[in-house]
Amino acid sequence: MSAYLHCLSHTPLVGYVDPEPHVLAEVDAVISDARERIARFDPQLVVLFGPDHYNGFFYDVMPAFCIGMAADAIGDFDTAAGPLDVPKALAESCAKAVLDAGVDAAVSYRMQVDHAFAQPLELLLGGLQGCPVIPVFINSVAVPLPGFNRARMLGEAIGQWAKSLNKRVLFLASGGLSHQPPVPELAKVDARMADRLMGSGRQLPADERQARQNRVIQAARDFVEDPHSLHPLNPTWDQQFLDTLEQGRMSDLDSLSNDELSALAGKSTHEVKTWVAAFCALSAFGPYQTEGRYYRPIPEWIAGFGALGAQPLNNH
Repeated sequence: MSAYLHCLSHTPLVGYVDPEPHVLAEVDAVISDARERIARFDPQLVVLFGPDHYNGFFYDVMPAFCIGMAADAIGDFDTAAGPLDVPKALAESCAKAVLDAGVDAAVSYRMQVDHAFAQPLELLLGGLQGCPVIPVFINSVAVPLPGFNRARMLGEAIGQWAKSLNKRVLFLASGGLSHQPPVPELAKVDARMADRLMGSGRQLPADERQARQNRVIQAARDFVEDPHSLHPLNPTWDQQFLDTLEQGRMSDLDSLSNDELSALAGKSTHEVKTWVAAFCALSAFGPYQTEGRYYRPIPEWIAGFGALGAQPLNNH
């Protein structure tokens, strides 16, 4: 039994609104290093914690957490589309263990995921079918949201289950850090958009999906010109969050309310709960050491962009 972890910000804007070439090269090097470390680890199973952006989960039924027994990526923003290689029996075992541990998680035998899941699988494992993967959704945009303590308990339960497998398990987390792109809010939209958020957006017409994509791209361009056009990035908070993970103090975040986090770092920063869940899963394997820490605020991608790897001190 052994484990490895890598957390990585995602962005649908890569290739659409890009930073200076030297920044792109820097990010590419960070991802390449992580890919090499993961290849050396040679995982037999991936547990991927990720959010959604009203592409797979809607207000017809909005779980706090959902574990996929099967999943398909929709291919938004030119990311990979198609089925993930989900080992159904293992996913079912994981879901049972999580429920037995007292954490309520939904299950889906028809999970639909977007760039939040597809991008890390493409960048770090070469594609959607690069390794057997159990997708774990954490609701990060649709209020009411789970708090840090629940994300921590979810991760701890999955970590204890993974520790029992006698496999090389890779924990991945996708999302964050500070950011607030133009994501619609149910309380602030017209009836047509509300209908989309409640489930009729599951299969958007091509023109509507393109218009939605264009809005995000334009918002990024505006943000580069005017950093006050969206909620500002918060590099100070982001670095403190990375410190917290490195020092294994995840429970310190329990006292930070959802409203406080939104005010500090933006309403989409709740995606960092995927990082907390992944680190708590890793902590089931004992004390860990981190590596490959990276951080840069990248307004072109509307993101405090970060990466962080870790492995147990006793990995074998």
